[in-house]
Amino acid sequence: MAEHTSSSITIEAAPADVMAVISDFARYPDWTGEVKEAEVLATDAAGRAEQVRLVMDAGAIKDDQTLAYTWTGQDAVSWTLVKSQMLRSLDGSYVLRPAGAGATEVTYSLTVDVKIPMLGMIKRKAEKVIIDRALAGLKKRVESGE
Repeated sequence: MAEHTSSSITIEAAPADVMAVISDFARYPDWTGEVKEAEVLATDAAGRAEQVRLVMDAGAIKDDQTLAYTWTGQDAVSWTLVKSQMLRSLDGSYVLRPAGAGATEVTYSLTVDVKIPMLGMIKRKAEKVIIDRALAGLKKRVESGE
């Protein structure tokens, strides 16, 4: 059974403002660090991304992948791997919760399984680095108001 890694951060902005940044895939290369290109391939009736192609460079993992997104209300999004060169599976999510006056707690969970053999503790460390960088980038992006 795959283990997952998760972490949370508090962002000084309303959940809707945080989700607006999370759902703006075209701007991911501006703030995520690992995403070098992002292209929305399909959208749902509400105009939200259903499939996104991402070109990633996360140090040891360089990949061209397609992810399928599922939006749950206004406060959660999850994704699963459709195709990848390097990964066997990838499941992730952002869950947003109000955290007091104008703040939002964001929890990012991630499970990655690579096609090449890799020790579990190394995979967890890579997941933790990806999550921490993404949350720090998200916080900076949202709070800067760009």
